[in-house]
Amino acid sequence: MGEANGIQVAEVVAQQLESLLEAGNYDGAKLLLGPVQEVDAAEAIGSLPRTLQALAFRLLPKDEAIEVYEYLDAAVQQTLLERLRSGEVLELVEEMSPDDRVRLFDELPAKVVRRLLAELSPAERRITAQLLGYEAETAGRLMTTEFVDLKEFHSAAQALAIVRRRARDTETIYSLYVTDGSRHLTGILSLRDLVTADPEARIGDVMTREVVSVDTDTNQEEVARAIQRYDFLAVPVVDREQRLVGIVTVDDVIDVIEQEATRDLYAAGAVQAGDEDDYFQSNLFTVARRRVVWLLVLLVANSGTSAVIASQELVLKQVVVLAAFIPLLIGTGGNVGAQSSTVVIRGLSTQRLQAMGAWRAIWREAVAGALLGLLMVLAVVPWAAYVAGSWGVATAAGLSLVVITTLAATAGAALPLLFDRLGLDPALMSAPFIATITDVAGVFIYLQLASWLLLRVASPA
Repeated sequence: MGEANGIQVAEVVAQQLESLLEAGNYDGAKLLLGPVQEVDAAEAIGSLPRTLQALAFRLLPKDEAIEVYEYLDAAVQQTLLERLRSGEVLELVEEMSPDDRVRLFDELPAKVVRRLLAELSPAERRITAQLLGYEAETAGRLMTTEFVDLKEFHSAAQALAIVRRRARDTETIYSLYVTDGSRHLTGILSLRDLVTADPEARIGDVMTREVVSVDTDTNQEEVARAIQRYDFLAVPVVDREQRLVGIVTVDDVIDVIEQEATRDLYAAGAVQAGDEDDYFQSNLFTVARRRVVWLLVLLVANSGTSAVIASQELVLKQVVVLAAFIPLLIGTGGNVGAQSSTVVIRGLSTQRLQAMGAWRAIWREAVAGALLGLLMVLAVVPWAAYVAGSWGVATAAGLSLVVITTLAATAGAALPLLFDRLGLDPALMSAPFIATITDVAGVFIYLQLASWLLLRVASPA
């Protein structure tokens, strides 16, 4: 409900803001933006025509403009950089938090990044270069270097004074970190622990020494899992020498979860991975290029179904009605396989499946597939007997259905797990790919079984 209300607010603000700007009522536009939350202001400005975005952005107070800019989509950020004056751009980039600045630089052309880096202050240039030096999609690339660190010998009163002094320049003050003289992470405490502690108490006596941290090269998905598992607002990031170099906050992790979920969904739909966040802003040729690769793979794989049908020409000529049930069988097999692959891929993503074990998961899905086939036989066999006028055809369809659903569920579970064991993305075993494999196997099983039952065991009715 809150998110829906926020979207509605942004839409109303955008409409009113566009009208005021087109009428030249800049004072009215400034008053309109004043009480609006930064995220809603960013949404409203981003939905304006490009010619008005920079104008609306300039009406924001300086401190608020920095926060609004960090909420804007990457495409809108780049548009503003092109339309703002050089001095405005430099001031904007200089005041951004390091992690948001790095995300912006990742979207900009290398030539622009080099120019902006050269114009940053020495301190901000050093921090930005440090973060850019880490591998993409790791904790080092995701973290911010703005955090509050304390020493064990500080009293609670001294620590509170440090927090007050540095609060405005840090990403969060709710999690406080304790380091020694060499910046090694030795403990952690919450702001609540600090506020409720005796003013004369030493931080070393108040802090928790068992600290959960991640390394700079930890994958961003693992960072997200750590924050989710321990209900952290932020997780500390240490280098190889266990020195505290930054923190990853929960708001950044939410972006990671969305990005990874989007990537998995695209892969599950057999859409080639790319710049997921701007997929709907890409031109049609880019969209087609991303999707055609998997479609060509599936086209080649589907040719196997045609080959199987052609190889069973004899039985199809003698019992033509068999062809009527091919779509039903391969459709059911594809759906069951897609269901199994979906739950397994999701289980791997959330790490719920690891506790069960791969073989148990495969066995569970195989049994589920068999049960699904048996339940569907109750409806399919009588219907097939009525349509075909032959209990032999109906029996072939029913038995094939049980075999196909069992095989589809097993393949849907096993193939993503195999990819995961090989170090590949399990989501590459997409639902369309599983369905295609099941189609080929299902048609072969059905026609072979029908041939055995109708041509060898008994004569067709």
